[in-house]
Amino acid sequence: MSRILVAEDEARIASFIEKGLKAGGFSVTVVGDGPAAYEGAISGELDLGLPLLDGFAVLGRLRQSGSRIPVIILTARSGVNDTVAGLESGADDYMAKPFRFEELLARIKLRLRSDVRAPELTVLRYGDLALDVTTRRVAVGARQVDLSAREYSLLETLMRHPGQVLSREQLLSRVWGYDFDPGSNVVDVYIRYLRRKVGAGRIETLRGVGYRLREGDGE
Repeated sequence: MSRILVAEDEARIASFIEKGLKAGGFSVTVVGDGPAAYEGAISGELDLGLPLLDGFAVLGRLRQSGSRIPVIILTARSGVNDTVAGLESGADDYMAKPFRFEELLARIKLRLRSDVRAPELTVLRYGDLALDVTTRRVAVGARQVDLSAREYSLLETLMRHPGQVLSREQLLSRVWGYDFDPGSNVVDVYIRYLRRKVGAGRIETLRGVGYRLREGDGE
């Protein structure tokens, strides 16, 4: 039996979803705040207005920790910018309230089937860079590299988008979260830290655009 975690702070909506999912044969756990959602995350819904910890923050922490569980955002925020932000944060799907339960159920089943077909890679590789998402170890060729938590998250983000240019804003939101000062130069600082450890030639700067990982000798 598939297990679903529903994170929803409106009791009426939470009860409605819980009853429908149980009737559909799922095992359901309901939580009402962000920290509980993070701690109990298995698969399910994230309400963006969760108290104590914003839903985007919960999702960001899950993805930073290496968790690839299917996540569907169910929210009253229906603007294009909100949808894009949710998907770029790592959500697998996005639905606006009000919603029809039949559609929600169909999307959940689709995400669960996709997750079964595509098991997560435990080691990301790009050139001679290797990042183990289970042990959080990083190697450059035969050399082990010690990274801080932020350095690791930044490198993982780049390695999950090999060859793709990621803007400072994208890196800031995915590694530090949406509540971090958008005017900060912290991304540039940590890119410099990473270059010292994995090789300056592995991270390319596209002036005015962002950064991308590239294969190279690290010189």
